[in-house]
Order: sequence, then C-alpha cells, then structure tokens
Amino acid sequence: MALYMIERGFAEQLDLTDGDVELIEEVNGEEGVRWLFSFLSADRRRTYCLYEAPSPDAIIAAARRANVPADAVVEVSAATPQFSDRLRDWADAIG
Repeated sequence: MALYMIERGFAEQLDLTDGDVELIEEVNGEEGVRWLFSFLSADRRRTYCLYEAPSPDAIIAAARRANVPADAVVEVSAATPQFSDRLRDWADAIG
C-alpha cells in the first residue's frame, strides 16, 4: 500500500477521548486506511500524520466520516527500502 502524509490544522483543539480514537480507528479500518505515526508542529498548531492507504480518496473519505480535517494529503515514499521495511515492521508490532 502507498504511504501518505496528511497535514491537519486542528492540533490546537486536539483533545481526543478514548471514544474518539476508537471511532477514528473503526472508520479508518472500514475505508482501508491505517495510521502509522503522527508529528505535532513546534508551534502546536498543525499535525502531520503518516498513513498507509489505497488512495488519497480513502484518506479523505475516512477524515470526513470521522469529522477530522485533512487539509493536505501527499503521497510520500520512504527514503530507503530498509527504512520502509522497519516502518512497516514497527506498525505491525503496534497495530
């Protein structure tokens, strides 16, 4: 599956409950989307989330259904095949 970086402009309002997280994970699964990792900008105003997904449309559909923004969706690739393998292994271990 392809890797995508999603930029979200809601970090300053980020206060997700366990129920919110469960809903987002459920919706992501139904859309074939898998969250891998997130970063918070230094000014705490934006998040950058790394996902595996079949397409940008799947990410946007999941975001809409979960009522979270997806301001920009960019397909990315791992810098090296070894990094990509380690990232997937790590995601499998926590997922």
